[in-house]
Amino acid sequence: MHREFLMGNEAMALGALAAGVNVVAGYPGTPSTEVLETVAKRNPGNVYVEWSVNEKAGMEVAAGAAYCGARTLVTCKQVGLNVASDPLMSLEYIGVKGGMVVLVADDPGPISSQTEQDTRTFGMFSKVPVLDPSSVHEAYQMMQDAFELSERIGSPVIVRPTTRVDHGYEAILVKDQDEWETKESEGFVRDSSRWVIFPRLSVKNHALIEERNARLSDELSDYAGNFVVSAGPSAPRVGIATQGVSYEYVEEHLAGDEGRPSVLRVGTPFPFPERLAGDFLEGLDEVLCVEELDPVIERALVYVCGRRGISCRIRGKLTGDVRPSGENTVESVAAAIDAFLGRDVTVPAPDDVPQLPVRPPVLCAGCPHRASFYAVKRAMAGQKTIFCGDIGCYTLGNAQPLDMCDTCLCMGAGIDIAQGVFHVEPDTRAFAFVGDSTFFASGITGTVNAFYNQAEMTLVVLDNSTTAMTGHQPHPGTGRTVMGAAVRPVSIEGVLRGIGLTTVETVDPLDQKLAVETVRRVSAEPGVKAIIFRSPCVVLAKPTARSHVDASACIGCQRCVKQLGCPALEPQEDGRVSIDQSQCTGCTLCEQVCPVHAISGGERL
Repeated sequence: MHREFLMGNEAMALGALAAGVNVVAGYPGTPSTEVLETVAKRNPGNVYVEWSVNEKAGMEVAAGAAYCGARTLVTCKQVGLNVASDPLMSLEYIGVKGGMVVLVADDPGPISSQTEQDTRTFGMFSKVPVLDPSSVHEAYQMMQDAFELSERIGSPVIVRPTTRVDHGYEAILVKDQDEWETKESEGFVRDSSRWVIFPRLSVKNHALIEERNARLSDELSDYAGNFVVSAGPSAPRVGIATQGVSYEYVEEHLAGDEGRPSVLRVGTPFPFPERLAGDFLEGLDEVLCVEELDPVIERALVYVCGRRGISCRIRGKLTGDVRPSGENTVESVAAAIDAFLGRDVTVPAPDDVPQLPVRPPVLCAGCPHRASFYAVKRAMAGQKTIFCGDIGCYTLGNAQPLDMCDTCLCMGAGIDIAQGVFHVEPDTRAFAFVGDSTFFASGITGTVNAFYNQAEMTLVVLDNSTTAMTGHQPHPGTGRTVMGAAVRPVSIEGVLRGIGLTTVETVDPLDQKLAVETVRRVSAEPGVKAIIFRSPCVVLAKPTARSHVDASACIGCQRCVKQLGCPALEPQEDGRVSIDQSQCTGCTLCEQVCPVHAISGGERL
């Protein structure tokens, strides 16, 4: 054993390696991304790792390996689980031979997601056991426990950290590499009665799953991740039930308090440790539930009270004692506990809290997506259009002054939404923007749907040669894998022409004149047509020269600022504009926009 200072995601990756994981597959998404990347970085050489084309593919790859007896890990975020839910729901009925862990990172807030959905609720819905770590150390240990549990019961197991556990740091003891388990798989054994899902098999296995989960509820009451912290000597007849990082907040607030209530920490929200919870409730008059995000513990305790005939009032989100949504904080948890205990609630005075500057998210200086949006905006000026966005850096195209993202739902949805609008308003010019990684992940089926059902729309693929928003991971179009292998890249143009599109054009968006001309011409074509704006992400392509403003030539119109919104452009008090050289990438877009050619010096790559 040795001690390392680790991020939660790194700790879970090392936990998987220590458990002898054989295959790891997933799709990048904050806050889960670093788990798979750490496995790839710390790979001892015998673990297969891939960034799958999407979460569904990753789940199915891992399932196939688990059928062979291998230990497998799937990584994704909570909205990624939606994509993978189809195979997971059926996989619970089929079962696995090797241990299979599905790491789903939830994002209360949400800080970088579309939703605040709670994977604990999904666990109950899918009947898949869920482990819920509260710290970096526990996340490391629970990952190993999850593999053991999965293999023992023949079922996938979900590990559900939240953002503060994923991205928190702690110095923890971890196993040396020579202490890691080794898992040899026996290979796939043909047995259609086990591996082929039919209604008869589903009916039989559903009953077995229900019996198993009832049994697990009792077993997990003795699991180390579920426990009760005893009350102080002068405690009232009340308690607190909590989970995840909220447990750390609760303990921080109650530390050293002789009148502290007893605390139930739930590490396995499903199956719920009913026996432990019932023993905790005996003799208490009230319990406050502090959790993120759904009232999972709160509902479970109400059920336990009813089943055991315990007279105890359960309070929490459903009773308005804890806010129903959003991320818990040290302050919000402290306020809820103090109110519950009848103590004075300390609220920081406004003067005690420094006001942070307003910093709306914007596209990076020199981002080629800005040029792509601007070209489409110029080309379609004055026409009835809809611009359907998608998930990625380019969602920021909704911000002023570009204002080029009218809809955004989920990955790949913009392509189908554009079709829906066209079928109702055929006089609307429908555009669908999608990134190169998202195109491979979930854009191809929508494009096939548009072609097959004869929609009129322009598909705009914003190809910056990476998966930028989640940390520049490779994808099928980059020509490399996470394990470092050089592969033949999948051609977006080839895919689109294979679908049947006849108008597919590729252009550099930083060549504004050509880009605008291309949009005008291509958008006027009938049916489904595509423009691929190809220019590398500025993080990958370093500038060779930067633009600067000739102050004597600048007329102070601020057209560059008002039309582009590039953060490197800085209006001055006299109305003229200067360029922050620390941010400028020399993309030349502002040079092409300036009506008097007062900006020069950039050099496009």
